[in-house]
Amino acid sequence: MIDKDLLDILVCPSCKKPVQEKAANPGDNADAWLDCTGCGLRYPIREGIPIMLIDEAISPQKATD
Repeated sequence: MIDKDLLDILVCPSCKKPVQEKAANPGDNADAWLDCTGCGLRYPIREGIPIMLIDEAISPQKATD
């Protein structure tokens, strides 16, 4: 779980829109996800650390596959 104060300042590095925390599914390569409210990219949270790199993000199409 990401601290609320940190979550309030994090934005998508691609489109600069806010992100929201979502639970991960079993088998995901993340403990949880930060989903962009704009472009839909999903950024992994691993060991409590948000990985806000576009290269590590999952596109909206892959997230629903």
